[in-house]
Amino acid sequence: MRQLIANYKRHKMIYWLTLPVVVYFLIFSYLPMAGLIMAFQDFKPSKGFFGSEWVGFQHFVDFFTSPNFWRVTRNTIVLSLMELAFGFPAPILFALMLNEVRNRLFKRTVQTISYLPYFLSTAIIAGLIRDFMSSTGPISTTLAPIMGKAVNLLSVPEYFRAIFISTNIWQFMGYISIIYLAALTRVDPELYDAARMDGAGYWKQCWHVTLPGISSTIIIMFILNMGQLLSVNFEKILLLYNSAIYETADVISTYIYRQGILSQNYGYSTAVGLFNSVIAMLLILGANYVSKKYSETHLF
Repeated sequence: MRQLIANYKRHKMIYWLTLPVVVYFLIFSYLPMAGLIMAFQDFKPSKGFFGSEWVGFQHFVDFFTSPNFWRVTRNTIVLSLMELAFGFPAPILFALMLNEVRNRLFKRTVQTISYLPYFLSTAIIAGLIRDFMSSTGPISTTLAPIMGKAVNLLSVPEYFRAIFISTNIWQFMGYISIIYLAALTRVDPELYDAARMDGAGYWKQCWHVTLPGISSTIIIMFILNMGQLLSVNFEKILLLYNSAIYETADVISTYIYRQGILSQNYGYSTAVGLFNSVIAMLLILGANYVSKKYSETHLF
């Protein structure tokens, strides 16, 4: 206790600076966890937590035996894997390319343009995508000679995943690349000189010097991505999808929204949300365990 008090006195301002963050997570992350009890109740707002009927694991059984279970689970997994396969490496490759640009004006211009989509709200991004993908939008009209006619691309189930992943890359690639560009500045230039003296070309330098130099950053970002894998940017899906493309667009998070907010089935939607959260926790713990076992980088 004495050591804690002494440490507080030495770093008082730092503790006060962290206070808003602590309060934020307490209010919006930890206190709402008390509501998980609804997952085991036939929750009625008029009766509250203590008056609602206790149903145990019935909501989980109903979800696992529902025909919607396989659809939303499949779509969530497919979109998550596609995001991991295409969305995760995109900012790394973009940062590596930007790092090779020597013209400062061009580099800053490209960086600024690539950052802009991130600072637009999801609603604006979704509105732009809807306009571009509509039957009269520029993308649909451009593809019309190939497809035979101009159609609303967001009404075709087969196109949704490609549209969603490609627009995600456009939206987040530039901003996330900042982290990797910062990591690249820490790579010792003398390592490149030594590699060139050993006869290493550009690709060998990239493979044996650049990537190992930022490997710890890549691993940490990968672990954090695993924790958010099943969320699949559901706000954007919610703004883009419609009943015509539920077969490929409906994910666990949007299913929770429909059941909880629209159908007011609070207990059932909480159970589905708890299932989603548990899987996400297992993914991040597993990724951290593997990283800790096979490398020196880990979160905890």
